[in-house]
Amino acid sequence: MYTPPIFKPDRTASLGFAKARGFGTVCAWDGFRPIASSLPFFLSYADDGTPVAAFHVARHNPLVKLADGTASWLMAVNAADAYVSADWYASPDQVPTWLYQAVHLTGTVRRLSGDELGPHLDALSAKFESRLAPKPPWTSSKMTAGRLDAMKKAIVGLVMSVDEVEGSFKLNQHKSETDYAAVAGALALQTDTNAQQIARLMREARPQAFTDETSRLERSVP
Repeated sequence: MYTPPIFKPDRTASLGFAKARGFGTVCAWDGFRPIASSLPFFLSYADDGTPVAAFHVARHNPLVKLADGTASWLMAVNAADAYVSADWYASPDQVPTWLYQAVHLTGTVRRLSGDELGPHLDALSAKFESRLAPKPPWTSSKMTAGRLDAMKKAIVGLVMSVDEVEGSFKLNQHKSETDYAAVAGALALQTDTNAQQIARLMREARPQAFTDETSRLERSVP
């Protein structure tokens, strides 16, 4: 991943982003062309501190045959992104751009054993069910043993041992505070939820850019 230094997050931030997102596109090379699948994953750490990303695919997915534990795979993790019009800047002579956050994880992938598959599925569902609180979480124990076993036989668990972590958090960090605040304000007014999310991230990253705006609002309140 090409990333200008100003947009490059550190390893901890990149892994935190990937872990929180929990959804990405896995890509491998079959010798002739790239093979990819978009899927949820669970990021944890091995005893030696190595990040490991566990996921699963349908048994007939061509990725299964490529999980030999030696070839390098790529997992691309993306979240919100948004187009920025050059008209939104306070300064002249700007150009349109696109703001986003993305992390690439690279490493070898092996199959999970039968004993590893069940705990992986439980950890994965628990991660996403927790986001639905206060709804009582769904667990695999709600399924009949026969149905659960049949579903497990239809999939193959895989795990990536992450060798390289690359990130790009492009949020206009290189712009002046005036231009930065102007773009964030324009994005916040868009109906697209991705644009609104990018605006929130920009405010969180550089709150000082909005100090004057807050002061003006406070002075306008009778």
